[in-house]
Amino acid sequence: MAKKKGANEKKGAKVFKTKCSQCHTVEEGGAHKQGPNLYGFFGRQSGQADGYSYSSANKKSGIMWGEDTLFDYLENPKKYIKGTKMVFAGIKKPQERKDLIAYLKKSCTP
Repeated sequence: MAKKKGANEKKGAKVFKTKCSQCHTVEEGGAHKQGPNLYGFFGRQSGQADGYSYSSANKKSGIMWGEDTLFDYLENPKKYIKGTKMVFAGIKKPQERKDLIAYLKKSCTP
């Protein structure tokens, strides 16, 4: 029987570097790029980073970012928040999403 794999932060860092870092930063006080800086977003409502111009769909979604909401969102952002300006097809592999979330939780949490 296949053992369920846990999340791997190091693999998540690679996923972030290849799929997310072109548009996002994670460090405290990091710059907004095409997408917002992600520091401190865990447990925060979507569309709340100071100084970033979010789509009204994102601001009005009412989503609280956590492991479950991120897992679903990262699979297909445009389907999860209809009208988002995030131009990203999503991450189809569940393990890649788990690894990325583990990395983000460590890197973006104060």
